[in-house]
Amino acid sequence: MAIEKSDFIEGMAKGMAVLESFDTDRQRLNATLAAQRTGLTRAAARRHLLTLAHLGYLESDGGYFWLSPKVLRFSGSYLASARLPRAVQPVLNRLAAQSRDAFSVAVLEGDAVVIVARSVSLLATHGDGDWDESSSLGLPAPRAAGVRLLAHGLHLGARLPVHATSTGRVLLAAMPGPAFSAWLKGRVLPRLTPHTVTEAKVLRQTVAAVRQADHCIASEEHELGVHAVAVPLRNMAGDTVAALNAVLSHKRLQSGVVQRELLPLLQDAARELRPLV
Repeated sequence: MAIEKSDFIEGMAKGMAVLESFDTDRQRLNATLAAQRTGLTRAAARRHLLTLAHLGYLESDGGYFWLSPKVLRFSGSYLASARLPRAVQPVLNRLAAQSRDAFSVAVLEGDAVVIVARSVSLLATHGDGDWDESSSLGLPAPRAAGVRLLAHGLHLGARLPVHATSTGRVLLAAMPGPAFSAWLKGRVLPRLTPHTVTEAKVLRQTVAAVRQADHCIASEEHELGVHAVAVPLRNMAGDTVAALNAVLSHKRLQSGVVQRELLPLLQDAARELRPLV
C-alpha cells in the first residue's frame, strides 16, 4: 500500500525493521548485529532494542536481545480475525482425516511464503508400517490410522523460500508476467539441497510449467525427504489469494498417490473454498 510521505512514521518503520531482524539464523542480537541487519547506526539500533525490551516485545541479558512471547499477540490476533485461516481450517482438517497426509495453506509475503493455516497433527501412520519422518523422538508412529505430523516441524507462521517450495511456485505462477520478471530480476536463489533450482532461467521454465498445469509438485528442494503438491486457491474473481498443499513421504510419492488421490482432493477443496476466500 502506497502512502504519502507525510503520513509515513519513520520511527515505527525502524522499530519494525529491528523486530524483523530476528529469525532462525539469528535468534539473539546485540546492538552491533541489529545495526548490520537493519542498516541503522549502532546507537539507533540500541535505542530501538531497549525500547522494544521496555515494551515487553524483547527480553535481554544486558548485552543480547531475543524475542519474547508477547510478539505472538500479532500472530494470534491475525489468526483470530483474518478471514482466510478461519475459512480454510475445517477443510484442512477434513482433508487430513481423509488421506492422513499433512495439509497447509500459505500466502506470499515478500521473499517467502508464510503458512497461515495447517491441518491438525497427530502422530500416526497409514497403517502400512511407515515411520513418521517428522517425529523428533525418532520413534515409530502408532499403527492406528490417523494424521501425519506436518513434515519437519513446519508450523503456523513458518516462512519458507518461494523458489524451492510447491506453494511458492504456485504463487509465482499466479503473478502477471511483468511482475514475475521484476521479482526474479537479479535475485539470488539459494541452494538448500542438491535438488534446489538455483538458476533463474530454469525457475522461469518451471514456473511456466506450473502455470500451464495449474499445480506444482516439488521434491526435496526445500529439505531432503520432503515432497509436496500444491494448487492455487482462487476467489470468485479468479484471483489467486493463497496456495493449498499436501506434504507426503517418498513412499507415498512413488506409489502414484499424488495424481490418483491427492491432486483431485486438493482441486476439489480449492473449488469448495472459492466462495469463502
